[in-house]
Amino acid sequence: MSWFSRSDTSTPQGPPAGAGRAGYGQLPASPAPPPRHAAVPPAYNQPAHEAFAVVEAPSASHALSNRIVLSEADWAGTPYVAIKGQFLYSTMFDSKVAAGTIGASRLVRQFAGLSQSGDVVDVEPFDPYSLGSDIYLASLDLEVAYWFEKNAQPNAYSADELQEVFRRAYDGLIVTVGQPLVFDFHGQNLRATVKGLHNLALEGKGAVSSSHARSGILTSQTEINFIKDPASAIKIKSSAKKPPPNAILAPNFKFEDMGIGGLDTEFSAIFRRAFASRIFPPGLVEKLGIQHVKGILLYGPPGTGKTLMARQIGKMLNAREPKVVNGPEILNKFVGQSEENIRKLFADAEKEYKEKGDESGLHIIIFDELDAICKQRGSTNNGTGVGDSVVNQLLSKMDGVDQLNNILLIGMTNRLDMIDEALLRPGRLEVHIEISLPDEHGRVQILTIHTAKMRQNGVMGPDVDLMELASLTKNFSGAEIGGLVKSATSFAFNRHVKVGTLAALSDDIDQMQVVREDFLNALEEVQPAFGVNEEELQAVVQNGIVHFDEHIHSILRDGKLFVEQVRTSQRTPLVSVLLHGPPGSGKTALAATIALASEFPFIKLISAENMVGFSEAQKINHLYKVFSDSYKSPLSVIVVDGIERILDWVPIGPRFSNGVLQALMVLLNKRPPKDRRLLILSTTSNRAMLTEMDAMDAFATTLRVPAITTLRQLEAVLADVQLFRSPAELARALELLRQAGLDGEDKLAIGVKRLLTLVEMCRQDQDSAVDKLVTELVSLRI
Repeated sequence: MSWFSRSDTSTPQGPPAGAGRAGYGQLPASPAPPPRHAAVPPAYNQPAHEAFAVVEAPSASHALSNRIVLSEADWAGTPYVAIKGQFLYSTMFDSKVAAGTIGASRLVRQFAGLSQSGDVVDVEPFDPYSLGSDIYLASLDLEVAYWFEKNAQPNAYSADELQEVFRRAYDGLIVTVGQPLVFDFHGQNLRATVKGLHNLALEGKGAVSSSHARSGILTSQTEINFIKDPASAIKIKSSAKKPPPNAILAPNFKFEDMGIGGLDTEFSAIFRRAFASRIFPPGLVEKLGIQHVKGILLYGPPGTGKTLMARQIGKMLNAREPKVVNGPEILNKFVGQSEENIRKLFADAEKEYKEKGDESGLHIIIFDELDAICKQRGSTNNGTGVGDSVVNQLLSKMDGVDQLNNILLIGMTNRLDMIDEALLRPGRLEVHIEISLPDEHGRVQILTIHTAKMRQNGVMGPDVDLMELASLTKNFSGAEIGGLVKSATSFAFNRHVKVGTLAALSDDIDQMQVVREDFLNALEEVQPAFGVNEEELQAVVQNGIVHFDEHIHSILRDGKLFVEQVRTSQRTPLVSVLLHGPPGSGKTALAATIALASEFPFIKLISAENMVGFSEAQKINHLYKVFSDSYKSPLSVIVVDGIERILDWVPIGPRFSNGVLQALMVLLNKRPPKDRRLLILSTTSNRAMLTEMDAMDAFATTLRVPAITTLRQLEAVLADVQLFRSPAELARALELLRQAGLDGEDKLAIGVKRLLTLVEMCRQDQDSAVDKLVTELVSLRI
């Protein structure tokens, strides 16, 4: 459901109308009861009664004590009791409470589920040490509100003073998570609810985890964190030494609990840039004179976890749920409605900021597919200008005249280049986090998450090595790794389908396991978008490389050196090489062989055949996309095949596409981003054309690919492809070519690609293969 069509029926919770004196009010539901407690030591007085009648606390001062009022005749010397075996309270004594009864304020009665009129409950002494030695509180989190909201004060209460008064009034009080309390502060009754606590280990181990602790005893050293109730108008002036009262992060939040792998660095950066300043004391932030970050932009290739990361940010929050909006949802067919939708997103934050100022809670708005509504202004020609108006409205809301300090906008996009520049400046979406392809460590984390249930349920084979799979999944995105795991399970499912059927299962399905072979088969099936298209590259080297001359060995050796230079050199992250030679001399095959031998995770082939029918603008976009994709991989190779064909060059005129030429020259010279390395292998059959276009400076070095010009080179090729049935036929063919005058330098000139085509034609008629080959080669000379 769209956020804009969602109706919010919740209403703020507050004290009931007509609540009277202190101790009255609507309470939250009781917490889950802890287990019954151990028997009390003999040192405590054992009352004569086991069941006690519940009566009203004698006075308002007793209600403000948040204690159970007892008769000293029954409970002399008993500091703590357990009501119904589960509700723990400190005690006080008063002669107005008759023997056999207990005095409880309305607040206590509602929390413990007691009735005033004739209710009889079990009460027993409680030994706090039965819970362990870590019963004293190191810290206590209290959510504070006015008891009567109509008595709200415009001034803010000091958190330090609240702590001092509360600790002095309630030293030794035992409290439980979820328990409501009431206390007097400067003549104003305030309501406090225990939201969390950390106990102190007496053995000197420091504060222990609160995950097992439900109760604890307040001391004069307990640190008390006052958190403002979102439904209350109370204002708390934060301490310069304590976290803000409107804590946006859960105290026990951990990054590893979010279930996202490979993004540790990015999460740390987001926390440091956007959330760190918000968890520090506001007094300290005010001394620094800084503003909180208002916007984060997550960008990167599809499937890398941008949306998942934004979705999980909700788990970091302590209270308010973020508003999640898909970019296109903003747009509306009615005039002005798109801008109104933007204003609706900020309405709640504006209203709260006007009421509470800096004490207001944080409002998070998550924009998915931000590029759909925030394109560069002036880039569209739809005539309505709606896109520009939406951008203007968003800019004014984020950093306009009436600035809001209680918002955080998180945008996500695959196209950072399309976002309006004004939106990327400080004060708006100033934090830019690239969510790139995961490295090997990240891929191990992602594989661990996707295979967690397999391991827990024992259905993953012992031969599956996640470290091995991580090394084999170079340039896989998180989504593609998830697809890999699903593909592997499909192979495991298929093994347990009865042969000859489509739906009948075999009898051994309880023994099904996903094994290493399933993952290896899945690797053949699932190809990364930013990987190597081996089929395309293998197609241009399907006949292999024929080493007919030492020069071919030299080209391959130099190619290997270029690969190692890109891989290891700190000074040359970009190496551009031009292979030039006559048509059909094997330039593309040599470039593809060097690229495949590099084993780089990203290898792409750019050729004119992939751009048939493209306009000039489409060609430029295609070139830009391939080069941009290469920057997302740490090591990349791009093969630019047939530059003259890509440029639409023809000798008549001459004519060529200058726009494509200029774009290609820029991309050939553009250094990749930091920690990215790129090898460019280009081929051309017309070096003179590039020289005339002043384009040779774009290449760091050139390699000449020779044609076959001597009978010795021809003999090497014919021997390698084994055209003739015997050495005698080969010798006879060479002799006939000598007699035809082709034994001198430059008497023969044919590319190896064309020669191989002739050889395959002659192979179809083995009886006359010698004569046919000689005839074709002599005709080339003519």
